[in-house]
Amino acid sequence: MGPTLGVLGEPTLVLNRSWMAITTTTVRRALSLLFQDSAHAVCPRTFEVHDFASWASLSVNGDPCVRTVRNPLRLPEVIVLRSYDALPLRTVAFSRRNLYRRDSFTCQYCGLRPGAEELTIDHVTPRSHGGRTSWDNCVLACVECNKRKANRPPEEAGMRLVRQPVAPQWSWDVELGPSRRDSWEGFLPRRNGNGHAHPGNGHHAPPHGNGHHAPGNGNGGANGHGPNGHH
Repeated sequence: MGPTLGVLGEPTLVLNRSWMAITTTTVRRALSLLFQDSAHAVCPRTFEVHDFASWASLSVNGDPCVRTVRNPLRLPEVIVLRSYDALPLRTVAFSRRNLYRRDSFTCQYCGLRPGAEELTIDHVTPRSHGGRTSWDNCVLACVECNKRKANRPPEEAGMRLVRQPVAPQWSWDVELGPSRRDSWEGFLPRRNGNGHAHPGNGHHAPPHGNGHHAPGNGNGGANGHGPNGHH
């Protein structure tokens, strides 16, 4: 039971009906969408699509799987929604993890990288002065700089920021981080030599004539299911 419960929380890439990546969800949610016929599973190697029955009939052959009462079920690494065409607004959620990534684990006052355990989140304009908890008012500060600044704006403490804090630009690299799977590369924008994505690449059209169900055929769609709740 332990390994099965663990893999159910693994990420699955979600494509809209036009085969454009829009978000991620969990394997558990992906299997639910497959069972409801709101989505089809996509084989990353061949781009063949499968409904739930077809997917369940595939042999595992050593691939990651979910153990069921009847047979092992391959993990759906990519699914395509049957009736959702939109592209959600791309923004980076404000969170502790994303703030550490934006500031590259670097103190924004002294420029040192003492390690995550020695970094704190500092409100540039203190909350007692009306400062908000937001991208443009929060930075990483090492313990020493945080103590020195105390409950004061930087100018009162005689300190300067390395750079002004702003909201990071959304990208799949920011969204996925280390959870990005190799099997998703055919569906995501390709990275350049610096690890950043090239827009407009990695978009595959739905396959035709392979004997499998093609997404977006309009028959028995997702009944309004969009990416909400996927990630």
